[in-house]
Amino acid sequence: MTAINIAEAKAKLSELLDRAMSGEEIVIARAGKPLVRLQPVADKPRRKRGAWRNWEIPDDVMLEPLSEEDLAWSEGKYSDEFGITRHRKDSE
Repeated sequence: MTAINIAEAKAKLSELLDRAMSGEEIVIARAGKPLVRLQPVADKPRRKRGAWRNWEIPDDVMLEPLSEEDLAWSEGKYSDEFGITRHRKDSE
């Protein structure tokens, strides 16, 4: 066990973290009295794949050309000079 005072811990925090990650027990003390112990956090378990685990986007969806209306929207036909989308009834 290594006891370090607070001022030294502030100055050497990165080094102390590396030492704690390698398994050394580091205790930070104030006026010689132990306050806290640095120790690595346990690894989080990996999340299980959920409902979308086998979902794939078909290639034909991404490669087919846009409809005329979608193309007009993407080119900004329905937006004002500030890029704000207007209501559909205002733009026709």
